[in-house]
Amino acid sequence: MIRVEDITAGYGSRILIEHGSMRLGAGETAALTGRNGSGKSTLLRALGGLGAIRSGDILLGGRSIASMTPQQMAETVAFVTTERVRIANLRCRDVVALGRAPYTNWIGRMQREDALIVEHSLASVGMSDYADRSLDSMSDGECQRIMIARALAQQTPVILLDEPTSFLDLPTRYEICTLLRELAHNEGKTILYSTHELDIALNLCDSVVMIDSPHLLHLPAADMKNSGIVERLFGVRSGV
Repeated sequence: MIRVEDITAGYGSRILIEHGSMRLGAGETAALTGRNGSGKSTLLRALGGLGAIRSGDILLGGRSIASMTPQQMAETVAFVTTERVRIANLRCRDVVALGRAPYTNWIGRMQREDALIVEHSLASVGMSDYADRSLDSMSDGECQRIMIARALAQQTPVILLDEPTSFLDLPTRYEICTLLRELAHNEGKTILYSTHELDIALNLCDSVVMIDSPHLLHLPAADMKNSGIVERLFGVRSGV
């Protein structure tokens, strides 16, 4: 579903990724990790069509993003940022409904089918009972589930998340990443998220994308554990 072909990316005069390639299939969840400043956000933004690459190509569903319209991108990839959203008096159901924006009519009015998709998305992340609660009354973990539900409501085959476990306590981090794995496997989504949590990356993901700048490495999680790359980059045992 995601194909990165021989890309070079960076900012200013700095090259972060050079001639990097990888492939992620439908139903696969992958963690994107690397040292601070290695280019994780740069790569995620490029995959979401929010940042440029210097050379190479990125394909989503077999189509180069360079040839895709904004509407096509909105129907292909959903992006969950690392920012905490706290808007007073905004119901969780209304936040999730924002994911239907690419499909609503010209005045932004949802149809019955859109409403059903919103309800299904809330149910998929276990938040149906919170639909009418105000977003600013929710915990960080609950808010993150709502943001994931909004991405699901967008009904894209690809979901990208920038550090979805930021601000969360340890048990909630595992809950959110387990949820992402289940969504990928059960709904056939391709899910890629950046994280500093090596234990989560190695134990809860199908594969790991590692930026060892300027190299882009992609291995099944089990192979990454045994590769020696984690020890070399982070100075920790990969079994931790």
